Amino acid sequence: MNFENNLSFAQSLDASDPLRNIREQFLFPQQNGKPFIYLCGNSLGLQPKKAREVLGVQLDNWHNLAVEGWFEGDSPWMFYHKELKKLMAPIVGASPAEVCPMNTLTVNLHLLMVSFYRPQGNRFKIIMEAGAFPSDQYAIESQVRFHGYDPSVAIIEVAPREGEYTLRTEDITDLITSHGDEIALVMFGGINYFTGQWFDMETITKTGHAVGAIVGWDLAHAAGNVPVKLHDWEVDFACWCSYKYQNSGPGGISGIFVHEKHFADRDMNRFAGWWGYKESTRFKMDKGFVPEAGADGWQISCAQVMPMALYHASLQIFESAGFLAPLRNKSIDLTAYLIYIIGEVNKAVGYEQYKVITPNDPAERGAQVSIIAQGDAKGVFDQLVANNVLGDWREPNVIRLSPVPLYNSYEDVFRTGELLLSLSKG
Repeated sequence: MNFENNLSFAQSLDASDPLRNIREQFLFPQQNGKPFIYLCGNSLGLQPKKAREVLGVQLDNWHNLAVEGWFEGDSPWMFYHKELKKLMAPIVGASPAEVCPMNTLTVNLHLLMVSFYRPQGNRFKIIMEAGAFPSDQYAIESQVRFHGYDPSVAIIEVAPREGEYTLRTEDITDLITSHGDEIALVMFGGINYFTGQWFDMETITKTGHAVGAIVGWDLAHAAGNVPVKLHDWEVDFACWCSYKYQNSGPGGISGIFVHEKHFADRDMNRFAGWWGYKESTRFKMDKGFVPEAGADGWQISCAQVMPMALYHASLQIFESAGFLAPLRNKSIDLTAYLIYIIGEVNKAVGYEQYKVITPNDPAERGAQVSIIAQGDAKGVFDQLVANNVLGDWREPNVIRLSPVPLYNSYEDVFRTGELLLSLSKG
């Protein structure tokens, strides 16, 4: 597409956007009586208007049915998670049996590593990205220590080359191959939170399996953002939060994926709880854990109905949008337009005021563009917020801007560039 840096062009793209009306299903924060241009969906998605309705239904069930709500009503709580599983599966390229809504992200990462980090003999090391989100770093460090290893020895980190901001796939795969017989687990984030780089998940997974390792993914910034095919790529396990691109509310419920190839392994280690027990006999309260089939067998505590209801509200919007394919097409164009507009700002000021560190190749990015701002970067960010453009700040000088295809427009992108230019001119 040949872009133009003017309002009428941006508005023409919005007029021809088949997803433009979905924006009306979300609530935008206000400042000084005006809605924000909200470019922070990579951190917390907007509230669906339907959230109050679906939550209200469950509050009414609690009121009218009380404990009988577990088995009575239009959506008994005992089985409510199954409604979500059908809608979660297409978002991560899985079957409904392979996914389950439960807990929160890092809790699930720990629970899955109980099953899938199985160090033995010389094969005890974990490969991960050097710039992983701190929560992943802490979780992996603690898991390694729990098994009696020194993190400085057991964890191998892949860092960008000197002078570069993103990782090269060949550097990741070469490191996996060179340490092949030492690697127990390859554990990466699908998209790097800082740069917005989308890793070649299929290639990395194949490389990990080729050396005999288990491969898992943290999809916090990928699920609901980019099309992943967890089943087809034979990923062993994955987990994600749902409050970023999937708009389930602050601290919203997490999701897990376990590939069906692991379902027959009933001897696999796991931390068990009664909600993961075989559903048909769960209420017999027998001793001796017998897991429910599929990903549901990793559940521990009873269903978190209210958080699931909020997640359900957003998942229904994904369904109405046609899930990821049409959203991905718009996302590619939105981010490409933002990169173009930032380039136009730099041309206008005569130097690279804003350096894009997110990959230019759309196959290597999702709905996020990270920029390094020269000079008083924090001051620029603060002025963006003061002028109703809400992105995300990361030390020391990075501004993350995330045009989300569900609710952002091309005009949002143009207006953001217009403001960046005015701030650059001081």
